[in-house]
Amino acid sequence: MLAIDLKGRRALVAGVGDDGGYGFAIAKALAEAGATVCVGTWPPALGIFRTLLERGKMDASRTLADGSLLNFERIYPLDAAFDRIEDAPEDVRTNKRYKDVGDFSIGGLAAQLVADFGDRPLDIVVHSLANGPEVKRPLLETSRAGYLAAVSVSAYSLVAMVTRLGPLLRPAASVLSITYLASERVIPGYGGGMSSAKAALESDTRVLAFEAGRAFGARVNTISAGPYASRAASAIGIIDRMVAYCAANSPLPEPVRPEEIAGTAAFLASPLAAGITGATIYVDKGYHAMGMAAVDPTSIPATPQPPPAP
Repeated sequence: MLAIDLKGRRALVAGVGDDGGYGFAIAKALAEAGATVCVGTWPPALGIFRTLLERGKMDASRTLADGSLLNFERIYPLDAAFDRIEDAPEDVRTNKRYKDVGDFSIGGLAAQLVADFGDRPLDIVVHSLANGPEVKRPLLETSRAGYLAAVSVSAYSLVAMVTRLGPLLRPAASVLSITYLASERVIPGYGGGMSSAKAALESDTRVLAFEAGRAFGARVNTISAGPYASRAASAIGIIDRMVAYCAANSPLPEPVRPEEIAGTAAFLASPLAAGITGATIYVDKGYHAMGMAAVDPTSIPATPQPPPAP
């Protein structure tokens, strides 16, 4: 049997703040394959996330195939907009949701990982981070500040993480991010510079695959995931319509499930994918291959139908 075996490997999944998104699903899949998992959580969500875990509110979603619970080895505060704590404005550092969590910058995360686990603690890094403060605005109405904020958190943060976490990676490490088809196709309603950020993320994946491959021996890939109505994605405002449209017009006419993205992530993190780097892997039921709608848009329900049980 050819199995995905990540025993003895440590993963960092950046961008987990609840149990409803791709980041959490990936963390769970990596744990199922035997990896230990640390997560980075946005400081404003950190307290609620820890409380839900402590009170058992996520136990159902944390249950692994063997009946045990997914346990995070560490939960770190992380605001990927800042490379160093000094880069954060004073009003952020003193904000009640930030001031008591410690160094929440990418550099602070790297330093804490070394303090907790030694000089080269990581085998897997997952970047599941995206934020566009003006995502509901058309590009023509997007401000410079909103555009740059989207690119900063959704794309440049991958560069910053590889720069600072690269020296912490063990041999044959894997770095992975999550992108979306808006990087190459027009998705009306997905605005605020987010399409530009995803395009940058994919371009940076290719360049980082070369540079980090030569510098650290690491592989760098990205998954182009189909739309999913997570709590974070609700900020887009049209996520249900995006999911329904893609499901109706894909070669496999059903919504993408987080477990499908997570399984691909576990594969890419494993030795089975040792020859894959610099790649954009589509996990979207084949929607990316379509050049014309297969279904009359007026016949698509506002709420997507659930996929069949696996």
